[in-house]
Amino acid sequence: MADEKVLAAQKWVNTTYGKVPGYAECPENGNTGWATMYSLMMGLQHELGISPVVANFGDGTLTKVTALGTIGIGWKKNANIVKIIRHGLFCKGYWGGDTALAEFDSTAASAVGKMKANMGLPDDGGVVQAKVLKAILNMDAYATVAGGTDKIRSIQQWLNRNYWTKKTFSISPADGIYSRDVQQSLMKAIQLALGVAEADANGNFGPGTQAGLKSHSVGPGSSGIFVQLFSAACVFNEPVPGYGEPDAQTHFTDSWDADIEGWVKAFQTFSQLSVTGKGDYATWAQLLVSMGDPDRPVNASDTAYTITPSRAARMYADGYRYVGRYINEASAGGGSKMLEPGELDNIFKAGMRVFPIFQDNGRSLAEYEWATGYRHAQFAHDQAVQFGFNRGTVIYFAVDYDATQADMPHILDYFRGVTSGLASRGKRYVHGVYGSRNVCAQVTKETYAAYSFVSGMSWAFSGNLGFPLPANWSFNQIKEYKVTNGTDTFALDRDAHRSGSDAAQKDVNRAVSPAADFLANIDQLYSLAKSYGKGDPNRLVTDYYRHKRYAGREWTDLISEVDWAFIDYANSRGAELMSDFTDPFTGQTLGPQHLLATAAGAMIKPPLSDKYKANRGDVAGWAGDAMTFYGEWRRDIDSYADGYTYCTERLGKIGVVSSFGFNDLVEDADGFLLAEKMRSGVAITTALREHYEKTGGITRLRDYLSKRFSSSRNTAADAAFHILTSIDDPLINVGRIFLEQQTGGVTMIFSHLLPEDKLKRYCLGFADELIARAGLEARSQAKMQSNHARLFTGGSA
Repeated sequence: MADEKVLAAQKWVNTTYGKVPGYAECPENGNTGWATMYSLMMGLQHELGISPVVANFGDGTLTKVTALGTIGIGWKKNANIVKIIRHGLFCKGYWGGDTALAEFDSTAASAVGKMKANMGLPDDGGVVQAKVLKAILNMDAYATVAGGTDKIRSIQQWLNRNYWTKKTFSISPADGIYSRDVQQSLMKAIQLALGVAEADANGNFGPGTQAGLKSHSVGPGSSGIFVQLFSAACVFNEPVPGYGEPDAQTHFTDSWDADIEGWVKAFQTFSQLSVTGKGDYATWAQLLVSMGDPDRPVNASDTAYTITPSRAARMYADGYRYVGRYINEASAGGGSKMLEPGELDNIFKAGMRVFPIFQDNGRSLAEYEWATGYRHAQFAHDQAVQFGFNRGTVIYFAVDYDATQADMPHILDYFRGVTSGLASRGKRYVHGVYGSRNVCAQVTKETYAAYSFVSGMSWAFSGNLGFPLPANWSFNQIKEYKVTNGTDTFALDRDAHRSGSDAAQKDVNRAVSPAADFLANIDQLYSLAKSYGKGDPNRLVTDYYRHKRYAGREWTDLISEVDWAFIDYANSRGAELMSDFTDPFTGQTLGPQHLLATAAGAMIKPPLSDKYKANRGDVAGWAGDAMTFYGEWRRDIDSYADGYTYCTERLGKIGVVSSFGFNDLVEDADGFLLAEKMRSGVAITTALREHYEKTGGITRLRDYLSKRFSSSRNTAADAAFHILTSIDDPLINVGRIFLEQQTGGVTMIFSHLLPEDKLKRYCLGFADELIARAGLEARSQAKMQSNHARLFTGGSA
């Protein structure tokens, strides 16, 4: 809603300074924004004699304002400067008084006093110093905003109160949000505490600051300014992902205590640091900058150079166990960086694992759009297949420039294209993201990237300053250096690797395991779940199979959070996830992670008694696939005008690659039937053996059609229509839009907006194809029985 006082400010500043050289008019819409503040800044510069004026309150402007002296009650040396202050106060949300008055009066002083109190500054009668005027003419907030916390705001106010008069210090926001400006304020405060001269406190994590912190560790018995600064950095980096109270959060204090120590141990564990429970140099560095201590021990790397046997041996001897390599060349420029024939063998024989990176330039905003992401993902898939990467491999798609928050809509569209492109190739591979902390966090939040490869060594990127390490980080790039290996020299990036995250690949072209191996794996997990002694063993097994790809925020909201303590328990005892196994009835490759996520959904959120309706448990299985497949149809609308035809030609077909392929349909059916048995009290080990060792898989689709949709075409079609349109669940509605957009792009028509007759054709196509698959299953029963024995154990014909 337009504010009349802001509108008055916009009209006045445009009228007064419209013909001044360099002046840029602001919109006259009554909405505060940077354009309005820039116009007021430029008006101020004109009054100060600066020409041409520019949209920046720099050192020159600050010096000129300082020369005016303190502006307090009765000041009237320049009527327009007083009016600029009043208009600026109104734009900041404070009552600036009568803008026609040429004198700075008690009303304006009162408004300034309120603003300074919100900043955390001491009461001085509301006078305007140069730095305060600079703060009036920017968009910083001085009250807690949405997403902010009072705890962070109190530290922001403390920093302002104690340091605002220092030469290089600017008044920071007091909005409760940890940002780049706040990070810089904290860094300068640390430098001043270390004894750096005021004029030299620049906020950089340079050699002098590093040396000073190395001699200022804090821990038990510590108190004073360095504990305050350290605990402030801790609060700015909370909560620690994966930790509950009390270790996830801490507090601002000047005396070391058990609360701080507990938080530090959690943070060190999450950040893959040595767990000392103290504020040592490595922990200081990790709290303050994205690369942390670049010389700390790490075991991962990445490079654009070919890994020869000699280089691989040297890297292993230097402690590296993981290396990131590119699976493509840049389409223009960039030199040769792609994996070479035989290189993967060099890596594996040396005892290292590899994680694939896809980057096609990726150094400017113009490269990031949905269509490009879609094309890149398909090419990345094809390249990964050519190199033999196994199903479930995470491919890291790169954003290799300082993408700002304003760039994020384009970056996110690119990654939505990536998810669609991978889905169009059958979802063999999973997307990860390489970029700044903010890029990684935003892409993960909006497109559910599996893991983040953080460009931590680019510590000055705006996306790395004032942002915590993403919760799903797997690799953190912290230093580039040259390796001298005899007469050979090559560049290598040092990367930290988080235990329990992306394990990378230890081989390629791995043979798909027989079902017997999968059942043995489940037996081991079930035994661990029972010895764990807490919770339902069936659910714990599904938790374990969910934790890599189906345990993010969206899945937690959809069905439940997994038991992370059990995940750690199982991992510490040698548990492993299988990426695939061979279905003993059809010979097709199935993905147990999707299968058991579907089972978890149907077990935790069982179907409604009205089978023609759908719920969250369904979204974990068939309904989620129906949403992504709908997006594919809308993407391909030029070739398939009719949704019914699209389903009958592309849904659940062997040999047809789509986001709802035959394997997805089988995993949905098997997961649902498995959940039915587990809800009745059958152990998951027994249920799986009855299904895959005996004959349960022979009638799976008929049983699924019967138990979920009452063997009814109308029920199946109605359930699909219900989930795609009128379900009374806001979470599902939001998730549906995301999933449809993920495969269909940003310009498609969402299912709930499609004309009813067209959507019903799509839903009937889903129902008829499900019925057709079940009928084909019945006709193929004898053949499947003959296949079963040899495929179960991986034997040959």
